[in-house]
Amino acid sequence: MLKSFAFAAALLASTATFAQVAEPLAKVGHIVVIFEENRSFDSMFGHFPGANGLANAGDRAIQIGPDGKPYEFLPHPIDSHIKAVDPRFPANLANRPFDLAHYVAIGDKTGDLIHAFYQEQMQIDGGRMDRYAAVSDAAGLVMGYYDTSKTELWKLAQQFTLGDAMFHSAFGGSFLNHSFLVCSCAFRFPEAPASMVAQVGPDGTMIKNGQVTPDGFAVNTTQSVYLHDPKQTDTTRLVPPQTMPHIGDRLDAKGVNWAWYSGGYDDAMAGKPSPLFQFHHQALAYFQNLAPGTPAQKAHLKDYNDFVRDIKAGSLPPVVFYKPIGENNEHPGYAEIATGDRHLAEIVALLQKSPDYKDMLIIITYDENGGSWDHVAPPRRDKWGPGTRVPLVAIGPMVKNGYVDHTPYDFGSILKTIELRFGAAPVNEIDGNAYPMVGLLK
Repeated sequence: MLKSFAFAAALLASTATFAQVAEPLAKVGHIVVIFEENRSFDSMFGHFPGANGLANAGDRAIQIGPDGKPYEFLPHPIDSHIKAVDPRFPANLANRPFDLAHYVAIGDKTGDLIHAFYQEQMQIDGGRMDRYAAVSDAAGLVMGYYDTSKTELWKLAQQFTLGDAMFHSAFGGSFLNHSFLVCSCAFRFPEAPASMVAQVGPDGTMIKNGQVTPDGFAVNTTQSVYLHDPKQTDTTRLVPPQTMPHIGDRLDAKGVNWAWYSGGYDDAMAGKPSPLFQFHHQALAYFQNLAPGTPAQKAHLKDYNDFVRDIKAGSLPPVVFYKPIGENNEHPGYAEIATGDRHLAEIVALLQKSPDYKDMLIIITYDENGGSWDHVAPPRRDKWGPGTRVPLVAIGPMVKNGYVDHTPYDFGSILKTIELRFGAAPVNEIDGNAYPMVGLLK
């Protein structure tokens, strides 16, 4: 198992001064974070040369059933669309990782897979990584991977830097990991209806699933009282205004401009959201000081069209987060890799043509594993995570070429990198103790 993040911070403090750590970032003027959806590292980059991939999986590739014994064959993959076995797959899949493309093309949709707070902890199984199939509602689909060597993202990883030790920050799904990306925290929901609250045993084992922990933190998909589906009319089931500090606050305190750009945002704000606009991906929309109509909301929360305009004009703020709309984000079930890959390539090409590119660091990563297996046991940080390993690709003039970075990161590392570059205070001890992304710079 990898060293803990607390150990990483202690090691960093003992081997380098603040100035030495920050120095590689001195030439970086723009940091652009592109946040994709729901893919584990092994499911996309398991065969990347020089990376810790499928060849190193060993016994962690063998899944065990509810009886604690290895499956003879993987349980038949489930298609979430029809809520039954997926007829595209055979019933005798060997109990090991398998190439999805033999059954579902990379441009076609698979079923979705459960990716939830309590379930992922059960799947990780103390670092044995052997209960993904047993706990999943998608069964053997969890062991599928794609050969992505023909994708544009793979080519960018070959040209620049691939990180093979990025772990999504919190157990479970997109909602919680988006909040960790912006505040290294879980949103508070102390007055959640009882029907939303999970039940757990004395040892923390889930008895009844729920969106909110017994101590009042929202961990599974829940929308904001400020920005939610118009069909969601029961406001008691919406996350109340959040007031803890977020990365935007820290940048504001240093006079550093920033923006969160999101596909479909303007339409959603106008009450006519795209069917694939994901309200729970808009983490900064949960905060009271970014509520609709506030000057801060108008200044910092923007649409994809604004992103393209600002790229072309060379007017991007120093810190940028970009969230693609559903059809472009690669989420299993409602999206697929090929379309999202084309969109990524278009965005990166636009950024590389921008006047801002000369001092830009582009960080592409995935919000969580989407329920897919990975063989690397995550390090232990705290009760929230980290979770399963996800892809990380870094691009830019100051990024190492043809490099594989084995440094353990989570999303706190993204915040730490931003904070170091712009002299901002940590949001809290989680990002304060994270490894900054300096080793991937020249």
